[in-house]
Amino acid sequence: MKIGEVAQEAGVTVDTVRFYERRGILPAAERRPSGYRIFSAAAVERIRMAKALQELGFTLDEVVDALAAHDQGGATCDSERWRLEAVVDRIDAKIAELARARHAAVESLEDCQAGRCRLILGRQQ
Repeated sequence: MKIGEVAQEAGVTVDTVRFYERRGILPAAERRPSGYRIFSAAAVERIRMAKALQELGFTLDEVVDALAAHDQGGATCDSERWRLEAVVDRIDAKIAELARARHAAVESLEDCQAGRCRLILGRQQ
């Protein structure tokens, strides 16, 4: 498959396919004498898997590592569960951070509504 076909089938851009190849998510494509990349149909599934992992919250480095573990064989749910646990922990930390920010914003809004605006320095309303 040509790079454009892979991109279309996987629902990404050609630049994404190139980027994934550079990052090691996709193995280096074979090239025709003209220099055009030729990918196997497996590249489409590989990209879809990478995108699915990213949608779960994996970083690109974590995607690369998870796919490498899969490629080496022997990866099981038990041996790889820690990766998803790390993602859940990171999401929980982000939720807590957002909750703190929301609480502070609500307090500031309430102060503004009561005439004690925190947004205007050096003067009261």
